[in-house]
Amino acid sequence: MTHQRIGLALAVAVAAALAPTAPQAVEIAAGDWKFTLDGNVNADYIHSSCEATPSPIAGGLACTSIDGNTTSSSVSNGLLPAAFVFGVSTTQNGIDVAATFGMYPGTSTNDGGSPNLQDGQKLPSGNTALGTAGLDIRQVFLTFGNKDMGTFTVGRNIGLFGQDAILNDMTLPGVGGPGGSATGSPANTTLGGIGLGYIYTDWLSQIDYTTPDLGGTKITFGIFDPLNPVGAVSEPKSAPGFHGKIAYTMEGLYLSASGLYQKQTATPTTAEYNSHAFDVGGKYKIAGFEVMGWYYKATGVGTTALFLNSADAFGNARDSSGFIAQATYTVGPTKFGINYGQSKLSATSAEEIATPVEAADLVSNNNKWTAGIYHQLTKNLTILGEYSKVTSKAQSDLVFENQGNTFNIGAFLSF
Repeated sequence: MTHQRIGLALAVAVAAALAPTAPQAVEIAAGDWKFTLDGNVNADYIHSSCEATPSPIAGGLACTSIDGNTTSSSVSNGLLPAAFVFGVSTTQNGIDVAATFGMYPGTSTNDGGSPNLQDGQKLPSGNTALGTAGLDIRQVFLTFGNKDMGTFTVGRNIGLFGQDAILNDMTLPGVGGPGGSATGSPANTTLGGIGLGYIYTDWLSQIDYTTPDLGGTKITFGIFDPLNPVGAVSEPKSAPGFHGKIAYTMEGLYLSASGLYQKQTATPTTAEYNSHAFDVGGKYKIAGFEVMGWYYKATGVGTTALFLNSADAFGNARDSSGFIAQATYTVGPTKFGINYGQSKLSATSAEEIATPVEAADLVSNNNKWTAGIYHQLTKNLTILGEYSKVTSKAQSDLVFENQGNTFNIGAFLSF
């Protein structure tokens, strides 16, 4: 029985990246059906040294002092939460049919509702006794198809734009940029290189089609549930969002490009604008060396997350761009790596004229260096350590700049 699933769980991608031979999922056969369980459990000690006298930078990702505290410690998940991904598959009438359900629990206390969108206004502190960890339901999708007809994906799964940048980031099993772990209320995950070299691909409700393998090339395209800009008034959309990806694989070489388009609806206070973005990049591996890089450019998509800071207060779309570059070397069970990423955001000419103070405070770029060591203690268990330096600059970067340094050490178990 052949079986194909599009958009494998991040946990499986990590296992493949860490191990010379990826650990196999737990499988149970029941008649014509196969049940699988993939996943990971991880945690890190994360220590951050933050800017003592921070500059006001809206959208800056370098950590800053809170009530005079310039250092922070936490024990929490890294870029990935834990994952338990259940799958079921069979072949009927020559068509491979499968369904996936992915649950992603964290380790930090999350009493603000969403495990990734904490609301500090509702609680004096988000990390206190008598709390509980958050559960993130990222994947609920089905696939059907075969090697001749291609494959359809229907449901909630990882997005296409920016997907390869995050899946190939060496900090995926680690921490990278600390994000909320450098505050008093850690979220389910850290940033890795999100907003620091690429925009978060996110998990989208979508309907996609992937072509059969065309001499090493696969093309995926489809529609997704349109998103509102972060923090904006929720408005119905007259059309879905559109995204696509093309990928080419040859021995030791992988290349891809992806893009998205969505129209943002006008509101009483903002104008209608079009959002579009693309990225392009690849990786090459020879012996124990691997290099990779991805570049993106966008209008009306913003930075860090999809449609975060994507337009000014007048509804004018902002431009953004960025890249991530990485080199790793694996010897025996140990991988050494270094990467650098930068995400840029431009203020619009309208806001520079009408609101020059606000425009000056807006983030211009977020940058990150990370050096890491990842050692396979067993086939499934990796221990790791990383050092990351994050720098944020405002549009008036001659005045406003923040820096933060983070060290983390932890363990990552995949299965």
